[in-house]
Amino acid sequence: MVAAGERVPVDGIVESGRSDLDRSIVNGESAPAVAGPGDVVQGGILNLTGSLVIRATAAAKESFLAEVISLMEAAEGGRARYRRIADRAAQLYSPAVHLLALVAFIAWGIFDGDWKQAMLIAIAVLIITCPCALGLAVPVVQVVAAGRLFKNGIMVKDGSAMERLAEVDTVLFDKTGTLTLGRPRLVNAADVKLAHLAVAAGLAAHSRHPLSQALYRSAPDAGARFRSVVELAGQGLEAVTEDGTYRLGNRRFACGDNGKTEALSEVVLSLDGTELQSFFFEDALRPDAAAAVAGLGASGLATGILSGDRATVVIDVARRLRITQWQAELSPRDKAEAVAELDRTGAKVLMVGDGINDAPALAAAHVSIAPATAADVGRQAADFVFMHDSLNAVPLAMEVSRRAGRLIRQNFALAIGYNVIAVPIALAGYATPLIAAVAMSTSSIIVVASALRLNRLAGAERAYAVPAAPVPVATGAQLA
Repeated sequence: MVAAGERVPVDGIVESGRSDLDRSIVNGESAPAVAGPGDVVQGGILNLTGSLVIRATAAAKESFLAEVISLMEAAEGGRARYRRIADRAAQLYSPAVHLLALVAFIAWGIFDGDWKQAMLIAIAVLIITCPCALGLAVPVVQVVAAGRLFKNGIMVKDGSAMERLAEVDTVLFDKTGTLTLGRPRLVNAADVKLAHLAVAAGLAAHSRHPLSQALYRSAPDAGARFRSVVELAGQGLEAVTEDGTYRLGNRRFACGDNGKTEALSEVVLSLDGTELQSFFFEDALRPDAAAAVAGLGASGLATGILSGDRATVVIDVARRLRITQWQAELSPRDKAEAVAELDRTGAKVLMVGDGINDAPALAAAHVSIAPATAADVGRQAADFVFMHDSLNAVPLAMEVSRRAGRLIRQNFALAIGYNVIAVPIALAGYATPLIAAVAMSTSSIIVVASALRLNRLAGAERAYAVPAAPVPVATGAQLA
């Protein structure tokens, strides 16, 4: 038995009851769906308005969630573990340095005859070639970059993810909860009569339905008060008053009319079957979504949408954000396969998503980002998690990662240049152990100071704050 406000715990079939279900976390569908006897439901779906009796049809290991987890594991197993250049270099560097010191000791001892001097030169070689600078080249930059991202509300789960993020050339977004906030908003408020809005808000106050909650929040006051309101799952709200019977819900319930809109969700207020007012809703875009997408495009990155929502809704969001590449009505497997197909063509994909249905695609992508509002399994699969509503977190993370990559390469050049100059000096006997220690410490300080330059690059946080200039809107097209 699943009460209103609870999540469906297991995959099953509705035996009795009727309710509106929020399926967005499972399939990306932004509009609540009506469920009744005989309808299939998956674990994780939120029951909104009525109580249901559900018969379980799958064991835990055969459930929808188990399938998603198996897809994630397959995607993660197919992605090679990223190994840092510094780690590979250190494996060869240490034995090579000890061999070089041994050769210096034997050579100076044999040809000069002063074994004490030979020992000092060998020690100087060991000290001056200590791989501190090389070992610090990567981690110190990653620590500074991670701190900078954390100050801007972005959590880094894996240090190597920043290196992978700097390589990205394609960015794919989920729609519901990622490009949008998953919170509907009233779009025709200017055309609505305040008296009708007050009545509708009074009815909506008695429901947990997302559209009812959005309508109630849109009212300038508390709305009209009703003594008794009945909610009919999958239809709407009804209140019998001295003035007549008010209904608020879908058009068929309110007026007996089957008309509907394609891209927008509609709620109708009626009195005794006569329409008083129509309210239209759309899912609110994340703050700075348009600017973030435009900034990514200006950086030469391809952008697209992978969504489980209806095609008409996806097209509308793509049009508003000027994204020409999209796919709609995708299952979790479809999303993961779309990412894998791009990977096979040589693309480096960044996947940004939040739902359970996005988790396999997040795991399959070269690197992934999820909002803090994502499902637990989505956050687990992602390499980065951003805490704020603003989508500017995506281009900011990419910019900081790219600058960190440049600093890492510069640090490698400093470390290698230091060794190219210092090692011959030590081998020639011109560096005492004290001079070698000072030189080694100085090289490490230089590498750390170079990494700290990332903290002075304050322009990264503001780089994508400028709204995109108006451009002609392209028609949505399917991803190849």
